[in-house]
Amino acid sequence: MSAGGAFGGNRGLRPVPPEKGVFPLDHMHLCDLEKKEYLNCLKSSGHKSDNCRHFSKKYLVCRMEKNLMAKQDMSELGFGKNYDADTSSEEMEQ
Repeated sequence: MSAGGAFGGNRGLRPVPPEKGVFPLDHMHLCDLEKKEYLNCLKSSGHKSDNCRHFSKKYLVCRMEKNLMAKQDMSELGFGKNYDADTSSEEMEQ
């Protein structure tokens, strides 16, 4: 049998951290409400994600607050100042 163990095993290589976008699953269902709001929005809008960005942002904020993903500035995740201005004007119209 090889020194690497079953299925190849660790052959002296250092483990590599996961790429951005890979984060722990929400096993405790801490952000279920936010996730369900986003998924319901997608269904009702014909899967047009632009219409549901505010729910997406809310879900990501929840994940960061509950330490289910690394804290990042929302502008790095596609929610810049222009997005916030568009959202607040849309919410005012409703």
